[in-house]
Amino acid sequence: MTDPRDHLERALRARDATIGIVGLGYVGLPLALSAVRAGFRVIGFDVNPDRVARINAGEPVIAHLDTAAVRAALDTGRFRASHDMGGLAEPDAILICVPTPLTRQREPDLSFVRATAADIARCLRPGQLVVLESTTWPGTTQEVLKPILEATGLASGRDIFLAFSPEREDPGNPTHTLASTPKVVGGDGAAARDLADLLYGAIVTRTVPVSSTAAAEAVKLTENIFRAVNIALVNELKVVYDAMGIDIWEVIEAAATKPFGFMAFQPGPGLGGHCIPIDPFYLTWKAREVDVATRFIELAGEVNRQMPHYVVGRLAEALDRRCGRGLAGAEILLIGLAYKRNVDDMRESPALKLAEILEARGARVLFHDPLVPEIPPTREHPGLTGRRSAPLEPGLLARCAAALIVTDHDGIDWNMIVAHAPLVVDTRNACARAGLTGGPIVKA
Repeated sequence: MTDPRDHLERALRARDATIGIVGLGYVGLPLALSAVRAGFRVIGFDVNPDRVARINAGEPVIAHLDTAAVRAALDTGRFRASHDMGGLAEPDAILICVPTPLTRQREPDLSFVRATAADIARCLRPGQLVVLESTTWPGTTQEVLKPILEATGLASGRDIFLAFSPEREDPGNPTHTLASTPKVVGGDGAAARDLADLLYGAIVTRTVPVSSTAAAEAVKLTENIFRAVNIALVNELKVVYDAMGIDIWEVIEAAATKPFGFMAFQPGPGLGGHCIPIDPFYLTWKAREVDVATRFIELAGEVNRQMPHYVVGRLAEALDRRCGRGLAGAEILLIGLAYKRNVDDMRESPALKLAEILEARGARVLFHDPLVPEIPPTREHPGLTGRRSAPLEPGLLARCAAALIVTDHDGIDWNMIVAHAPLVVDTRNACARAGLTGGPIVKA
């Protein structure tokens, strides 16, 4: 009988293996395209049948993703999408790219990982490699995923192979693509690590093997905690320097000229995206299990969570001083709703929190975002679902009490905004980058 490891290794080396990717979102779909380009057959699985149908039809589902590349992958016959989880027996390697959000109590929500693991377990066969890519706390692969899969009677390291390789996707980044970004790989044993390393080595330019799945899980948390803490630092400096009449963006730009000992981070209206606002709390939650305090991480989270409230306070102050009115009854136009520039990703966007705070204080909130025509359903902000982007027109700008710049997409007409809005509150330094200063502009 053929050894499961040998058979899988030969298939991976020959690019004759079929790769299954569960979750066709901002991580899974680009990964599927990269695997196809590497020469593998790929089946993408997603629980949303409408999304599956759109992908198979070659329709755009992610604004910054090259739809032509999706169509090209479909045309090769080596890629298709499916919502039938019963097909998970077919792939030789299954890569899990599902969400790992937080609960309202800011505790890890692994419901999507557990559900996916259960779907895989119903179809699991000897010789399959299963890799978790979803960001989570150190120990998840061993303590959550492995028991569900081994309940089938198949043993990890002998019959099946289990690994963790954290996604490092940066949506909209044209420089650091999935294929050019090194891939960290940790396995449940050397065999699983080597098989996962062989698979990803065919997809990306460089792999970084580590000693265990827990080490690989910790790598991803460390990367994003580093960003969260440093963003909290510049956000706090922004508050301090604002009170002193000092421009934080000018300070950062000058400090960044030092060729050593300084790394520039930018302040903003709050954290957004699928990683930085969430990942630190996966570690703080797990740290409590081993009776270790994470005061530094938690303080950074507190600073970042307060930024939307600070921005609204600055907006209210500017309205009072410049326009002689308060927020109650004021029409506020949010410029940009996505969590970062040039993407349509709404996950954890601070714009949603800003809208709720403003409306709680009596304002009427409109938004303009060229990449977000309509607010999708979200767990945290269901009352905003379905609201549509307003066209950016001089009449609308003049009518509103203020324009609040939340996301600085390329292509937005900053000159029109400054020319017609009675007040512009800029949280991204977008106006200054466009050469616009003074007038109705207030930085926040």
